[in-house]
Amino acid sequence: MNGTWLQTSLNNYDWQQLGTTVLNSLLYIVMILIIARISYGVFIYILRRMLLDRKQKNILNERKANTMFSLLRSLSFYFITFTAILHTLKHLFKFDTGTLLASASVLGVALGFGSQSLVKDVIGGFFILFEDQFSVGDYVKTGQFSGIVEETGIRATHLRDWGGELHIIPNGSITAVTNFSRGKMRALVDIQIPYNEDLERAMKVMHAVCERVAAEFGDKIIDPPTVQGVIQFGERNAVLRVVGFTKPNEQWSLERELRRQIHSAFLKEGIRTPQQTIIIDDLKKPPMGNKI
Repeated sequence: MNGTWLQTSLNNYDWQQLGTTVLNSLLYIVMILIIARISYGVFIYILRRMLLDRKQKNILNERKANTMFSLLRSLSFYFITFTAILHTLKHLFKFDTGTLLASASVLGVALGFGSQSLVKDVIGGFFILFEDQFSVGDYVKTGQFSGIVEETGIRATHLRDWGGELHIIPNGSITAVTNFSRGKMRALVDIQIPYNEDLERAMKVMHAVCERVAAEFGDKIIDPPTVQGVIQFGERNAVLRVVGFTKPNEQWSLERELRRQIHSAFLKEGIRTPQQTIIIDDLKKPPMGNKI
């Protein structure tokens, strides 16, 4: 009896109307997705052009503009996605928009108590932006992570370190930041000189190297490197220090170049470094087999 009733119901069902309804729903969803994708692309295009125009008018510097673009792109993605989902649910389930928004508000409050970290991340992202703690392109260190800021989103910040690893850090967990790309950066080089070498002669050679390197680096240097003198007496060596100040992210290349040219100048002038002194002293020692 039940089988006959089921078969009768299936035979009497308007399958054509069902197919039409499903097809219309699929077409509507596809149309919503296309409109959302086009809207997102147009908004990003306009946003990019506005920021570029602002950079050309010197209203925003390049890094600040990139940071604003990154954050607004993240916000627009979430907003357009939410709007598309809202319209899709309204069409499929015939929900009233006001009722759905009210339900979403209640659900949002309920979820807020269980997802405080997400709210903390969003608030942290706004504080990072408006306090200008760092911008896209800055080299920063926060906690155990350091690297160049690639993106600052509404929820997380992306850091790319020197090894190529990408660190995705929730904004809410960024409690302290060291920014290496603001103001002038210090380049510091310490050189050890054995006590049996002439320190005054070594400092003259280092001073000549500093002048040459400062001329080579040109506008990358804010305060040219200078020899500070003896800063420490070790067990076997004296320590001479060179200090200079550069534009952001140029300090490491200046340090490398100073070490390279000081080493070459010492070799040319016959000034030995501690490692050379140890090697020469070892060569002067008689072989163990010659001892009586």
